[in-house]
Amino acid sequence: MKNYIEHINKAFESRIRLGIMSILMVNDSIDFATLKEMLAITDGNLASHITALEKLEYILISKQFVGKKPNTTYSATSTGKEAFLTHLNALESLIKKTT
Repeated sequence: MKNYIEHINKAFESRIRLGIMSILMVNDSIDFATLKEMLAITDGNLASHITALEKLEYILISKQFVGKKPNTTYSATSTGKEAFLTHLNALESLIKKTT
């Protein structure tokens, strides 16, 4: 019997991490303020989920200055994109199996 949840990635069980990766999959990069606004979450909540994804090497963080203001942007790494697509494919297989 095939294990349909074998490739579901625990890192994406959180709706916020799922949202972060979904946004990064369709954008080359996105800044902190925009990501926070799109997800409608607090600074701290976003920062903790970003940290978790960064530790897994699923996202890349770039810090720079725009004028005199710091600007942090995020992008999905190739590892992150592959992990996310594998996760989505596993979900799709599970849904097809149960319908």
